[in-house]
Amino acid sequence: MDVDVVVVGAGAAGLSCAIRAASAGASVLLVEKDRRLGGTLHLSGGHLAAGGTRRQREQGIADSPEEHLTDIRRISQGTARAELVEIVATHAPATVDWLDDRGFDFAPETPRIVYGHEPYETARTVYGVNEGVSILAVLEQELDRVRATADLDVWLDAAVTELLTGEDGRVTGVGVLRSGKEVEVGAGAVVLATGGYGADPELFRELEGVPLVSAAARTSTGDGIHLGLSVGAALQGAGTYLPTFGGLPDPVSPGRANWHDRQRLTSERPPWEIYVDRDGRRWVAEDEESIDEKERALVGVPDQTFWTIFDDTALSAASGGLQQIVVGREPDEVRAMANTRPGVHSAASLAELAELAGIDAAGLAATVASYNRAVEAGVDEQFGRTHLPAPIANGPFYALRNHAITLVTFQGVDIDADCAVRSEDGTVIGGLYAVGEIIGAGATCGNSFCSGMLLTPALTLGRLLGDRLGQLAS
Repeated sequence: MDVDVVVVGAGAAGLSCAIRAASAGASVLLVEKDRRLGGTLHLSGGHLAAGGTRRQREQGIADSPEEHLTDIRRISQGTARAELVEIVATHAPATVDWLDDRGFDFAPETPRIVYGHEPYETARTVYGVNEGVSILAVLEQELDRVRATADLDVWLDAAVTELLTGEDGRVTGVGVLRSGKEVEVGAGAVVLATGGYGADPELFRELEGVPLVSAAARTSTGDGIHLGLSVGAALQGAGTYLPTFGGLPDPVSPGRANWHDRQRLTSERPPWEIYVDRDGRRWVAEDEESIDEKERALVGVPDQTFWTIFDDTALSAASGGLQQIVVGREPDEVRAMANTRPGVHSAASLAELAELAGIDAAGLAATVASYNRAVEAGVDEQFGRTHLPAPIANGPFYALRNHAITLVTFQGVDIDADCAVRSEDGTVIGGLYAVGEIIGAGATCGNSFCSGMLLTPALTLGRLLGDRLGQLAS
């Protein structure tokens, strides 16, 4: 079997690339190892960002690709790939307007400024009412439309096991395990769009040097990276890894976190709690507004594990929307989770709490005493925290275990501005391309989390690459 283009992976990047390539006249095979389309769109918040969209203009928001690019450079501190973010910022409005034209169900509060990470200066982040699934709904609709009129085939539950190459090293196709049989497919171009490695503890530790606690899609096992490395692809993004403040430990799966049961960020609400490490020591000003600064501080915490410590007075005050300590959980719900849900502990004394949680008891007692003195004096000399509402003194006491978690991964295969995969010496590997998380979040976010600059590049670069490959084939 031979086609013009094989796209490996049917997430946001792969779907958009396949749809555009087939629409432009190429014969396309889209191969997905899962039994369903969408990849991480099923888990993603679906955040997109673009400067100068139709929706912004309709709401009187003045913005432009240049202003968006300025914000990206500020937040990433210039650590992202300059030529890639410029391409994305330039073409991102067309991506969002394309979704708009196809009935994308925008959440009514968008565009907005999102404060979960370092915020933009302008309201430009949008998402759907069903988060990532809203984007998938548009892509599936487009896929069905194009399949009816163009040469586009889709194989689900099929794993690409190897890249085929010619004597000159050019990639000439793929080997696919389908229905228990190995099938070879020849192609003029192969696009890797397989996502990241947030569900592969071994590869994660090899690349990042820290243990993995994952909230990523279970299919994000680094397949495309392994395929790329097998033909000499280089990696990019080393040193850009940044952890995300995580959710509570998953009650069923060790090594995973439940993102939906996450602690409310103190950039969203004034904190009554403190953060301590395994030795019971504080490690950051809990009221630091920059989540970016907190995430950088978390890198230096042993095992990137910490506990949120508070008392019943603080929990009683954590009621209603943004005041909740755990997202979506009222005080009595948190109390009911204590000592039944992994990572949620409660005890009548700090000493008992430390034993339950696995924290050094003497260290915790000394830290709480020091914090309480800071509350009484109105000055936190250790970290400069200014929000000091009450001492931690009214039992029962609580500890929530948190770990730096991984939703997305930062390293990936190296590409040029045309999304062609490059080898260690910087030369292009003929016939091989990559888009989406497989290129690494570091390529478009640098050493930061920049709102919308993961999914927006996946869709935008996927569309641009699909257009180019389709035109080459037609």
